[in-house]
Amino acid sequence: MVTQAQILQWLQAYATEIEQNKAYLTELDAAIGDADHGINMNRGFKKVSAQLPTVADKDIGSILKTVSMTLISSIGGASGPLYGTWFLRASTAVVGKEELTEQDVLELLQAGLDGVLQRGKAQLGDKTMVDVLSPAVAAFRQAVGENQNTVEAMQQAVEAAERELQETIPMQAKKGRASYLGERSVGHQDPGGTSAYLMLKSLLAVLENSVE
Repeated sequence: MVTQAQILQWLQAYATEIEQNKAYLTELDAAIGDADHGINMNRGFKKVSAQLPTVADKDIGSILKTVSMTLISSIGGASGPLYGTWFLRASTAVVGKEELTEQDVLELLQAGLDGVLQRGKAQLGDKTMVDVLSPAVAAFRQAVGENQNTVEAMQQAVEAAERELQETIPMQAKKGRASYLGERSVGHQDPGGTSAYLMLKSLLAVLENSVE
């Protein structure tokens, strides 16, 4: 089971991860975007971090919804709406829950992905966060189908995310500012995919730490 406390720990861990990788994310974005992904994400998750104590006694769905609203109101560009939508849809999948089963976590991840797909209209191969999130959800689903626990399934998801993140490098961008570069977008790792990978990696780290 994933507890409400672990969800709070994950969100704080992700905020820290974003802060530590702010320059790296901005560097990735400078090559094919507006050079503001790290700055924007850090601004949003600093505000999320500040909000967490106010939702410490709330259910998981309410916590994720608060994260969504905070991101939408504080992050500019495409990242705010996309991450805001991810957390909003994820929140609807776990309304009122204080802890999550493997199936609950799968539904959370799938709902978040569905929201991003609907909002961003991106497909696999467009060189976006979808290229990382979609294979990760598929790997998690397969692991749960094989009766693996949440930690094991998350390990599979993160491995898939890391592998597919590397696969964004040779892709030509077909969405967002990077798509304007055409073939010049080839050879660069997608910044949105990178922050999505960090999101999943942060969750795994918290779950693994709880097992030890």
